[in-house]
Amino acid sequence: MQTDPRILFGRRLAQVRKLKGWSQERLALESGIARSYLGGVERGQRNIALINICKLAETLEVPVGELFLFEPPADGAP
Repeated sequence: MQTDPRILFGRRLAQVRKLKGWSQERLALESGIARSYLGGVERGQRNIALINICKLAETLEVPVGELFLFEPPADGAP
């Protein structure tokens, strides 16, 4: 299982976003965070700042802690 917190956070962010039925573009527009930056966060390539984590949670209308509920991927991918 992947243990890099950037990858785990990115996967969780993408999961929450998709559960809401939102595209990266919509999340970017609603949060004021660049779509290309969000893509990097979701791929685990960016070390996102706490202020941006809070902004994303508020935009998605979830508690900040919800974005840290890391689970192994359903398809068994690393």
